[in-house]
Amino acid sequence: MSLETKIMDAMKAAMKEKDKVALESLRAIKSQLLLLKTGGGDGEVTEEQEVLLLQRLVKQRKEAYEQFVANNRQELADNEIAQAKVIEQFLPEQLTPEELENEIQAIIEEVGAKDIKDLGKVMGVASKKLQGKAEGKLISQTVKNLLA
Repeated sequence: MSLETKIMDAMKAAMKEKDKVALESLRAIKSQLLLLKTGGGDGEVTEEQEVLLLQRLVKQRKEAYEQFVANNRQELADNEIAQAKVIEQFLPEQLTPEELENEIQAIIEEVGAKDIKDLGKVMGVASKKLQGKAEGKLISQTVKNLLA
């Protein structure tokens, strides 16, 4: 089942349940998917593009959450984090910190990285291999910790 079909089904359920937060989140995903489809190319969206889109939407919600918390706007912050949780349901299962560390350790050995100077080599491979399975910021932080 395509992401678009899943979103439409979830939107119908959210409408029936009168879940405004879920509906707002799902409409945002649908809107971004439509923009991606019509943005050029053959109108087809790959699974990789869908995952990147979802990750970007979650990241935007989390950044907005942090801004609202910093400005003492808790009700808006709560809304943003609730939307992020709805969007995360459509992402592939994320790696646990232990699994992520093991994957990155294997990449470090594969690339032959010795210290922090080899960060670029490791990040290039890790970003491609772990795309969609972990947040880029978390990948970077783990790589730095293992190479330090």
